[in-house]
Amino acid sequence: MSWQAWATAGIIVFAMALFASEKVRVDVVALVSLGLLIVFRIITPEQALSGFSNEATVTVAAMFALSLGIERSGALDPLVRLLTKIRQPWLLSLGMMLAIAPLGAFIKNVALVATFVPIALRVCARTGTSPGRVLMPMAFAAQMGGVCTLIGTSSNLLADSLAQKQGLAPFGVFEFTRLGVLLGVAGIVYLMVIGRWLLPKHIDAELPEVLQIGKYVTELKLMPDSPLVGQTIAEARLGDHGVYPLELLRGDEHMWSPRTQKLAVGDVLLVRGEWDKLEDFRKQAGLEIGPEFAHTPDDGQARVLVEAMVTPASRAEGRTLYDLDLQSRYAATVLAIHRRGHVLREKMSNVAFNVGDVLMMLVPAAEVTRLRGDDRFVVLNEREDARRPRHKALIAVAIMAAVVIVSGLRWLPIPIAAICGVAAMALTRCFGRKDVYEGMDWKIIILLGAILPLGIAIERTGLAHVVVQASLGLVGNHGPFAALLMVYLLTALLTELMGHNPSVVLMVGIAVTVAHAVHADPRPFVVAVAFAAATSFATPVGYPTNTMVYYAGGYRFTDFTKVGIPLIAMFCALSMYFIPKIWPF
Repeated sequence: MSWQAWATAGIIVFAMALFASEKVRVDVVALVSLGLLIVFRIITPEQALSGFSNEATVTVAAMFALSLGIERSGALDPLVRLLTKIRQPWLLSLGMMLAIAPLGAFIKNVALVATFVPIALRVCARTGTSPGRVLMPMAFAAQMGGVCTLIGTSSNLLADSLAQKQGLAPFGVFEFTRLGVLLGVAGIVYLMVIGRWLLPKHIDAELPEVLQIGKYVTELKLMPDSPLVGQTIAEARLGDHGVYPLELLRGDEHMWSPRTQKLAVGDVLLVRGEWDKLEDFRKQAGLEIGPEFAHTPDDGQARVLVEAMVTPASRAEGRTLYDLDLQSRYAATVLAIHRRGHVLREKMSNVAFNVGDVLMMLVPAAEVTRLRGDDRFVVLNEREDARRPRHKALIAVAIMAAVVIVSGLRWLPIPIAAICGVAAMALTRCFGRKDVYEGMDWKIIILLGAILPLGIAIERTGLAHVVVQASLGLVGNHGPFAALLMVYLLTALLTELMGHNPSVVLMVGIAVTVAHAVHADPRPFVVAVAFAAATSFATPVGYPTNTMVYYAGGYRFTDFTKVGIPLIAMFCALSMYFIPKIWPF
């Protein structure tokens, strides 16, 4: 191999390690990889920027905006109200999957799951059912629906765009539908018949009206009338109240082992515990929520406790409370923060938020509806009817249907039809003037634009040819079927490690070259890449909807492995049977 090929391979390994570690945001990893390709002069500046003007990138951005219009217009509200009436957990799980799978073919999956997670949690609380029995099937159904159409998921659009660059004819909007529906039906049957016995039963099912996600960390300030003044923390016996001190803050001084320190007026205790116990202790001990996040003055407005979870790809990730600006936007008082699997030992003002963090907030009742529309969070409490005008929902659905029909009949290219749809939704006010920019998943847009040139580098340096030769050595003389299986399994493995979009970029060119090497039509190989990438079930990090329910449902990593690996194996077997029949070699 040339030195450029070795350099490209090194950049890929470096990017895969960062993707898998989750310590650096995926868009930042893609930008760093793009920068390295330019620095080593593996690609030209024009090629480096080509990803941002690619049809797939533009279409994904437009589809995000169309999904936002459907969500904000209230088009999903009738379905939401119907699902809230279900009382049986198994029927709720089936109802969720049957509702989400068809919608996932046209609406952004993360937005769908964000809409339905609070409903599932509410019904689970009412029936005393573990949310772990419902949320994972719901997330998987969103993926099953997304793969049914070309526009259902960004990886499908990306596979189509890259295949066209390899000289293949474009895929139709509904070309994936036959195989997608077959796999979706099989997947739902598996989850209802077999998967339900593999789903976890260890998750606490006793959920109160305001959902207790876990032990929160908050700051409690000693007031002059507090009985704790003059006592040590050991003497105060906080543990008897279910409250556990982490740190004592006295001015700028941080005391990490504060048990023997006598408490004084103005001291701030950083404590951890269940919210109801923290609140009871605060009232008994004459304490107030910490000085930087005190309760807002009583202005006569009714206030409610709200738990809001930071969503995958959220703009809240990596930001602090000051950056979120919740006080001025919603008059919200942040009372406590929960981070699953970690004990936060920082002042709340210094915490940089991660995906899955849950904020306990006191919010004016009138602002809760607006907060639910904030794409940075999923509000986990009971969902209220926003009473949005019905005609807006009808307009949004009609516009989305028009985009699908026009692009499906190929009257207009998909990106042009989608952009026209966005313009129509904006003119009819299906979303607000700023909503489309605030609701756009910019992390995915940047990821697509920055990662696409990696495919160019793989082809230019000859790395694709080297990988193909090595792969064919493994396949031997077993023909195109064995090669198709190899492409599917390799794509599935890469997807679980680094996400669906980067795996498509790496695999489409390789799949086409493998097809040519075994004297087969490349089309079924590209389909195998698209389906393997868009159906990631084995880990909570392979797909954003998995990540979302991983935190909201309280799953363990191995829960996804137990349920997901048999499902992937079944999808692989069905794909190997049906792909050559629908797209012959």
